[in-house]
Amino acid sequence: MNHNLKLYTIATLAILSTGCKVGKEYVRPATDLPTQYRAAQQATDSISVAALSTKVFFNDPALQQLIDSANTKNYDLLIALKNIEQADQTLREAKVNFLPELGLNIQANSSKPSKNSLNGLSMGQFLGTSTVQDYNTALNLSWEIGLWGKLRGMKAQALSQYLQTQEASKLIRSKLVSTVATGYYNLLMLDEQLRIANRTVSLNDSTLRMTKLQWEAGLTTILAIQQAEAQKLSSEQLIPALLQNISIQENALSQLTGTLPASVYRLKKLNEISPAVQMPAGYPVALLNQRADVKASEYALRAANEAIGIAQASMYPSLNITAQGGLNSFKASNWFNIPGSLFGMVAGSVAQPIFQRRQLKTKFEIAKLEREKSVLAFRQTVLLAVTEVADALTTSARLKEQLVLAEARVNTLRSAIKNADMLYKSGMATYLEVILAQGSLLQSELELSDLKRQRLAADVTLYTALGGGNNPE
Repeated sequence: MNHNLKLYTIATLAILSTGCKVGKEYVRPATDLPTQYRAAQQATDSISVAALSTKVFFNDPALQQLIDSANTKNYDLLIALKNIEQADQTLREAKVNFLPELGLNIQANSSKPSKNSLNGLSMGQFLGTSTVQDYNTALNLSWEIGLWGKLRGMKAQALSQYLQTQEASKLIRSKLVSTVATGYYNLLMLDEQLRIANRTVSLNDSTLRMTKLQWEAGLTTILAIQQAEAQKLSSEQLIPALLQNISIQENALSQLTGTLPASVYRLKKLNEISPAVQMPAGYPVALLNQRADVKASEYALRAANEAIGIAQASMYPSLNITAQGGLNSFKASNWFNIPGSLFGMVAGSVAQPIFQRRQLKTKFEIAKLEREKSVLAFRQTVLLAVTEVADALTTSARLKEQLVLAEARVNTLRSAIKNADMLYKSGMATYLEVILAQGSLLQSELELSDLKRQRLAADVTLYTALGGGNNPE
C-alpha cells in the first residue's frame, strides 16, 4: 500500500466515524403541568384564544393601526430583528463547517545573504550568484474531519441559538402588543374621566347658581355658597391633571409606535368597546408551544445540551488533512512552465490532547453545569407562564363581578342626585346632602371607568399570557 493510499484510507475511516457522536440527545425535561388552569371558569378544551391573530382579537381599527405601526417601527423590535439576522449569519457559517478551507497564495521572494555567511559563500561557489529567487503559486487546503459529532453539534447549537433569537423577537412583539393595547385603553379611560369631570363641573355650577339664588332670598347661608364653590373647584382641578395624563399617554404610545410625540387618533369611546364574553384558555401543556419565552428558554436549553457534546468531543482525538499544490520555480521565466514547475503535498495528522492544565475537563464540567442551569431556567419559565395565566383568569373573573357592583352603585347615585336636587329645591334637603351626593357620584364614575379599563386590560393580559400577540395577521 503506497503513501497516498494510506492517506485516503485514513480519510475514509474518519468520514465514516462522523456518525460516532458523543454527548446525549436532547430530551425535554419533565414539567409536571396541571391538566387545567386554576380559576378556569369553564371546561378545558384544546381551543385557546392565543391562536387568534391581533387583527381578529382587537376589533378597533384605531388600535389595529397603532399595533401595525409598532410592529414596523418600534426600535426594540427592530433591534431584535437585527439579532435574528446576526444569528442567521452564524448559522450559515456553522452549516459549512464540514467543508475544507481553501486558500490561494502567490509569493515571490528574493534574498541576498551576506558574503561572509555560510549561505553566501556556498551560493557564490556552487551557484555562481549572490541572490536567491523563489516564485510560488499554491492552493492550500485544510480539512478538519468531524470526529465524534463535534461539527454536527456546533451546527445544531447554532440552529438552536438562531431559533432562540426568533422566539425572543416574538416575545418582544407580544409584549409590545400588550403594552400598546393597554396604553390605548388607558387613554380611552382618561378621555372618559375627562368627560365625567366636565359633566360634574357643569352639575356643580348649576348647584352653585341655585345656592346663590337661595342665599339672595335669605334661605341659606354664605357657608353653603363657599361649600358649593369648593366642590366646583375640586372638580375643575381634575381637568388639567387629566389633560396632562392624556398628553403623557399619547407620547408613550407615540414612542412605542416609533413616531414623534403627537395626538393619538381614537375611533371609539371606552363604553363602546365590549370586553370578550369568552376567553378560552386551552390546556396548560399548550404553553410549551404557544409562549415565545417558553420556547426561547427551551432552545437555550437545546444549545446548552449541544455544548456538552462539543466540549466532550474536544477531549478526544482530532484528525486534520492538509494539502498543497501549485507552481514553484527559482526563475521567473520558468514560473509557469508546466509540468516542470508543478509540485504537490498532502498530509494527515491525528492530535490527542493529553495534558492542558485541566482546561478541557473544566470546559466540559462547566458545560454540564450550564445545562443544569438551563433546565432550571426552563422549568422556572414554564412555572411563570402557568402562574401568569392563572392570575389573568382570576383577575378577569373578579373584575366582572366588581363591574356589576360598580355599575349598580353608579346607577343608584345618579338616581340619588336627581332626588337630592329636587329635595333641595323644595327645601327638604340641605346643601351638604347635595354636595355629598355629587362628590360620591363623581368618585364612583371615575372608579367605574377605571374598572372598565382594567377589564379590557385583563383580556389583553390573558391573551398574551397564553402566547397570543406575536401573529399580526
